[in-house]
Amino acid sequence: MTERFQELVELLDLEEIDLNIYRGQNEAGQVGRLFGGQVLAQGLAAAGRTVEETPAHSLHAYFLRPGDPKVPVLYSVDRIRDGRSFTTRRVVALQRGKAILNMAASFHENERGYDHQIELPEAPAPESLPTWSELIAANRESIPNVEGREARGAPPVDYRHVDRPVYLGGAAGEDPNRIWVRAAGELPDDVLLHQCFLVYASDMSMIDTVMRHHGTRGPLGPPAMGASLDHAVWFHRPFCADQWLLYAQDSPSAAGARGFARGSIFQGDGALVASVAQEGLVRPAPPSAPRS
Repeated sequence: MTERFQELVELLDLEEIDLNIYRGQNEAGQVGRLFGGQVLAQGLAAAGRTVEETPAHSLHAYFLRPGDPKVPVLYSVDRIRDGRSFTTRRVVALQRGKAILNMAASFHENERGYDHQIELPEAPAPESLPTWSELIAANRESIPNVEGREARGAPPVDYRHVDRPVYLGGAAGEDPNRIWVRAAGELPDDVLLHQCFLVYASDMSMIDTVMRHHGTRGPLGPPAMGASLDHAVWFHRPFCADQWLLYAQDSPSAAGARGFARGSIFQGDGALVASVAQEGLVRPAPPSAPRS
């Protein structure tokens, strides 16, 4: 268990300050802007607080403004619909009275139905791959603000990269981009909390999946800037976020300064538990610009 894991568990226990209004604190040590995965996970947590024991089946969110790490985030939940099978919520995340995220989340009781899925991609065992700390230590020269990253400590999710990110010296090339992920500690038996951790993890590396096609952000490639524009997650089957999950990503397209990436998340036994899609702003930066 890492300190940041315990911190994220506490941050997802939002403070209820009025009916349908919740306040979330931010991860310590963030510089510049909030990590989108934190806001997504807290937004889902806020929506879930208004739904009784029904798991989420999807969320669709737009990032509207960069979040300020120094200001708590307010989450306003609109109870759009309570149906017999589906429950729908709209969540707006606000700072200083302005929206930074707009999310729609839908909840659905599990039902019997047709069942099929794509196959689990091949990948080495996660235990055979370097930890986040080992990867950082081995690539210090290519990482912007490496001291700050190390000072924050290991992330709340244990990431094991099968395909090394280009910003850590990985070679440019096409798909796939595969990462083993799991919560960096044991989670209680709470379906919503496991879903929130997976949503947090799902925002990591999607833009890098776009960038790797062009060799940008690496120590030898041209600099570039990127920011998430929107994010969607579909939950297909039950899962445990503190067990190893393979996150296989690809990027079908980049055009018009926007790049699109998608991901499939599998259990180790091959069950497809979630799908992810994201579009991001991806702009070439002037050669003199600092690397993002």
